[in-house]
Amino acid sequence: MLTCSDATFFHRAGWQKIIKSVFHHGTYFLYAELDGAIQGILPLAHVKSFIFGNSLVSLPFAVYGGVASINKDATSALEREAEIIARNLGVEHLECRNVKLRHSGWPAQDLYVTFKKEIFKDDASNMQAIPRKQRAMVRKGIANGLLCEFDKNVDRFFALYADNVHRHGTPPMGKKYFEALRQEFGADCEVLTITSSDGTPLSSVMSFYFRNQILPYYAGDDTSARSLAANDFKYWSLMRRACDLGLDVFDFGRSKKGTGSFAFKKNWGFEPTPLHYEYCLYKREKIPQNNPSNKKFTLFIDAWRRLPIGIANWLGPYVVRGLG
Repeated sequence: MLTCSDATFFHRAGWQKIIKSVFHHGTYFLYAELDGAIQGILPLAHVKSFIFGNSLVSLPFAVYGGVASINKDATSALEREAEIIARNLGVEHLECRNVKLRHSGWPAQDLYVTFKKEIFKDDASNMQAIPRKQRAMVRKGIANGLLCEFDKNVDRFFALYADNVHRHGTPPMGKKYFEALRQEFGADCEVLTITSSDGTPLSSVMSFYFRNQILPYYAGDDTSARSLAANDFKYWSLMRRACDLGLDVFDFGRSKKGTGSFAFKKNWGFEPTPLHYEYCLYKREKIPQNNPSNKKFTLFIDAWRRLPIGIANWLGPYVVRGLG
């Protein structure tokens, strides 16, 4: 299915192992076959949480999902099977994190967008394509003598990531999750870390490679990163990396509308494309809103910020496994 235009990094079979071994969710990775050739795939996971509800999702912990298919009949067959599984499991809803709209009659989440842009074949052209104000920030990072390194493990990345999400009041993924990603996807899962000239880690990102694209997916930074333009230098370094590898597309990933992340990506000259997260509702009347924008989580976020980071890092993985 690597040749299927609808396929993404999250349609890779390795996610089934990750979701089962790290989060202990039941999985249903469906495929449709015709004359011995696979026509379509649909990765699903059953996420059951006392706090966040009972759902069948394609795919939890992923920004893209749904059916990847080269055949309309295969698409229909896979989605019918998903609905059968959802009903048999007794879930509250089936969620498909589609890039393209598939079901005009299904309720859809109008919350997320994705940002993608073509990469030029040389650094000078890529630098010139960055809007002037953002380009100045990249040059500031260069002038500050920041360094770019590729890590063999997730240690420095996780320390920066965990500190970053803690400041935002968000439970972290566990370190074992990131180690499992590196082990499962190998060279297609890479960690880039930005340091000061004296070697102090400032900002780090874990990226996924798929076909001709690079997707920076998880990131974290030190509180000093902004003043030193370490985040800007980080993504510039990653763009240079993609250029060196001959990749064609920089996928800046998902952001919520109206957030700082959304504005940051716009400042890089990327235009948002709506994502179509579609729901088939069985035991609920409205789409679930299990995200930090939901005001009912305000007290939880404030309380989480006050937790000692050691406790937050220990407790976080038990919370996020139910979020998906």
